[in-house]
Amino acid sequence: MISPERFFKIKKLLSLRQPDLTVLMDNVNKPHNLSAIIRSCDAVGIETIHAVSNSDVIQNRQKAARGSNKWVNLVLHENIETAYQTLRSQKMQILVAHYNEEAVNFRAIDFAKPTAIVMGAELFGPSESATSQADHFIYVPMQGMVESLNVSVAAAVILFEAQRQRVQAGFYSNPRLPVEYMKKRLFELSYPAISKKMARLGRPYPELDSDGKIIQT
Repeated sequence: MISPERFFKIKKLLSLRQPDLTVLMDNVNKPHNLSAIIRSCDAVGIETIHAVSNSDVIQNRQKAARGSNKWVNLVLHENIETAYQTLRSQKMQILVAHYNEEAVNFRAIDFAKPTAIVMGAELFGPSESATSQADHFIYVPMQGMVESLNVSVAAAVILFEAQRQRVQAGFYSNPRLPVEYMKKRLFELSYPAISKKMARLGRPYPELDSDGKIIQT
């Protein structure tokens, strides 16, 4: 049985989620980077993120990362094309973190727009497929000797700028998730074992009262 305090915390968490802000990890493969990026996404209120890889090894690491964090949905894609198709169907601008002559300071971007931030692999950066279809390129300015940040650190820096802009725009003032989805997700996060059992049986979730207790019928 969930305590009222934990139930209200989960409910508050969902009320701050940003359905039109996401990250796409393009072949990011080191477990600590995968986990760190997911943690940053959770911290700024992202509900769903995406990952793509054509390597079985990387896919297995991405699946492991998905299983280790229940607070953020992770959708796996076989290639950039299907991932971008999903993002564009949600009217998102696709920003690839990659320094080139077209890149702009990440702070110059309007993150109040529906946005997907693409982070490339640790060693090689974003793939050619990812860069060839980008709407914009962004970079984090550096004032030291190093040329770039670790991928998970760069993702966090960019995400918290997106959060700052969205706070100013009032995006965290009212729930933005669809009501029925939020209700479903609230039950799943409050009662993970029961929700999995109900899903296996193909049965609807029971109703919850105002304190998060299951209403017996």
